[in-house]
Amino acid sequence: MQRKRTVCLFFLLVLYGSTKVHAQVLTLKEAVQTAFTNYGSIKSRANYINASKESATQAKRDYLPNLNVSAQQDYGTVNGQFGPSYGLNGLGVASSGPTLSSQNSNAAFGGLYLANINWDFFAFGRSKEKIKTAQAVVTRDESDLQQEQFQQEVRVAAAYLNLLAAQRLTTSWQKNLARADTFRFVVVTRVLNGLIPGVDSSLANAEVSSAKIAYTKAKDFEQTQANQLAVLMGVPPKDFVLDTVFITKIPSSLLDPLHDSLQNHPLLKYYENRIRLSDAQASYYHTLNFPAFSLFGVAQTRGSGFSSSYATDQTAYTKDYWEGVKPGRSNYLIGIGVTWNITTPLRVSHQVKAQKYVSQGLKDEYDLVQQQLNAQMSLAGTRIQNALDNYREAPIQVNSASDAYLQRTVLYKNGLTNIVDVTQVSYTLNRAETDRDIAYTNVWQALLLKAAASGNFSLFINEF
Repeated sequence: MQRKRTVCLFFLLVLYGSTKVHAQVLTLKEAVQTAFTNYGSIKSRANYINASKESATQAKRDYLPNLNVSAQQDYGTVNGQFGPSYGLNGLGVASSGPTLSSQNSNAAFGGLYLANINWDFFAFGRSKEKIKTAQAVVTRDESDLQQEQFQQEVRVAAAYLNLLAAQRLTTSWQKNLARADTFRFVVVTRVLNGLIPGVDSSLANAEVSSAKIAYTKAKDFEQTQANQLAVLMGVPPKDFVLDTVFITKIPSSLLDPLHDSLQNHPLLKYYENRIRLSDAQASYYHTLNFPAFSLFGVAQTRGSGFSSSYATDQTAYTKDYWEGVKPGRSNYLIGIGVTWNITTPLRVSHQVKAQKYVSQGLKDEYDLVQQQLNAQMSLAGTRIQNALDNYREAPIQVNSASDAYLQRTVLYKNGLTNIVDVTQVSYTLNRAETDRDIAYTNVWQALLLKAAASGNFSLFINEF
């Protein structure tokens, strides 16, 4: 029975490996490109750029003159009266007629047609600063997209490496389970033949159960990492088959010195453009202190059903629609004017000061991010050296542990050692295999940290 179970487990391992081989392999470059296409934060920032570009176009067109065209046709009376009035919120009637001694109900048609143009042609650079501010928003949003893409590249690469490490750890724990099950078969056989005490079979069963639990936990951790990668890629969770060819080699650019300045880091460029936008807003607010010079012109024509003699003859009007709305008198007006709210500087000065404080706060954030990146660069150098040291030691540890395990199992089969010694050396072999898997992955994680700190993701992705 035990032999059949061992053969079945071996068959499942072969089948599992065959399935992995024939499944479509997801490369790191494909994972990053999929994230660029699907991830929500990247798509949203692309839409923000489109919105800011439209706002910049609007800012340019705001400099164009205002041209209003109006036409109206009315029917009503024209009683007039001496006295002051004010058309509050447009709630006034523009009826004009003679001042008669009493109210009458004479009504006729009338029409008013006009065109008005108004252009603030000079306002001490207000329009220019407004356009510069709108363009600064576009630049900031574009740099925001670039830094988000860079961070997403790093996040996807880290998740990819984490999943790859989790899959290798799962394989190591699977091998550990296979060794424990095979060893249990040996123990049970010797117990049944009366060569060793029955308690050894209980210990062997306990080791198999422990190995199954550890294997299940490893699969659970692998699934968690797969879900994280799926979320970052913007795809439904599934079992990914990853590229494993590169993992056992050392990246060629791992120890290459960095020549690029951190000033070109996408995150720093984003913070720098935030400062520029704030400065542009302060400059625009400053222009609100000054007056605006305007050109304006009006062309107007008017028709009325009331005759010019209506003031002396209240029967001199017609109810004919066409005679009332037909243009009869025209006027034009052109001029130049200046408007200035002299209390505006009292308010705008504080608005400018507030924006300058915002700019200073953004500069402080810029300095903080720069300090963090410098610290990350230093940490990357240490991580690289430590990862290389562990990378070189890992094979030695695995080979020694494998030899020790083989020796202990042979001694146990010949009755020269006990099961406790075999169990201890099994732990040592499993720890060596997992340490090797982690050490191999940490080399690439260290290179990724170096690329993230320098702002140059090609340093990492060009290795694939």
